[in-house]
Amino acid sequence: MKIGNPADKRNTAPVDGNVAPAKGERKSVDKPAAGVAGADPSVKVQLSSGAEALRGPGENTEFDAAKVERISQAISDGSFQVNAEAIADKLIANAQELLGKAPR
Repeated sequence: MKIGNPADKRNTAPVDGNVAPAKGERKSVDKPAAGVAGADPSVKVQLSSGAEALRGPGENTEFDAAKVERISQAISDGSFQVNAEAIADKLIANAQELLGKAPR
């Protein structure tokens, strides 16, 4: 079975906004069509109940622009360091949580 390169995949969804919401999703009336040039970047997005459940209670939803800028600058100047051990630990913990197993 050939999986292919994700870069080869194109967004084939219509951009006119006349698509029925997927099962379990709520349709947002105020949402503009995706990909429309000049769309207002401050438009509110309404998450489906499934996405809300995945986000979890008490999750911090604030965007820290200063932190993003610091990380972007560190990547640009080559000083950003990846902690592979911490990433691996969190991936394993996440997989265990999804599989319903307690962490060791």
